[in-house]
Amino acid sequence: MIRAEKLTKTYGVQTVLNLDHLTIPKGQSFGLVGNNGAGKTTFFSLLLDLIQPTTGHVINNDIQVDASEEWKPFTSAFIDESFLIGYLTPEEYFYFIGELRGQPKTEVDLFLSEFSDFFHDEILGQKKYLRDLSKGNQKKVGIIAALIGSPEVIILDEPFANLDPTTQIRLKSIIRDLAEQKGVTVLVSSHDLIHVTEVCERIVVLNKGEIVNDIETSTETLKELEAFFGG
Repeated sequence: MIRAEKLTKTYGVQTVLNLDHLTIPKGQSFGLVGNNGAGKTTFFSLLLDLIQPTTGHVINNDIQVDASEEWKPFTSAFIDESFLIGYLTPEEYFYFIGELRGQPKTEVDLFLSEFSDFFHDEILGQKKYLRDLSKGNQKKVGIIAALIGSPEVIILDEPFANLDPTTQIRLKSIIRDLAEQKGVTVLVSSHDLIHVTEVCERIVVLNKGEIVNDIETSTETLKELEAFFGG
């Protein structure tokens, strides 16, 4: 489904990402871990054509993302709060995303009803603008909005940050269901090694922009990651 070939991103003399080859199959729950500056957000930004590669390219379902926009209808993401529109209420934002993805309000309302336990009565019906919500509640809105319209590829950057434990548990269930039951390709970056090993069947470790480990998740994966980052 997703393939990176000879993909690099350089700023001046500094190379922040250097991926010779990376393939992520359809329906895989894929985790990306690394310290700050490892290149995780850079990779996601290249996947979403938010920045241009210095060399190489990303292919999403046989479409080169920096040469065509045909990948956008089946790809969704939430990277950070800049994806939101601060002067809209959550409902207005959900309907806006629904309209972009061909979903009428009735369908969006039905979809949102599945996530009442995720919202904790803090999102819908509160008559607050997105800019006035807490960081955690803004993240809840962004994540669920990314699921509207049944995308085939979902990219989530640090989705567990700023969420309370109950919501983190619910989010892990959502991510597992997307990949295991619905065949969605889910890409997750996280600093939380426990969460990422619990939801991802494969984990790639980035260090200074390069892949230093590519792990099929097992009962030993957390120890392996802890040894790497603690070493």
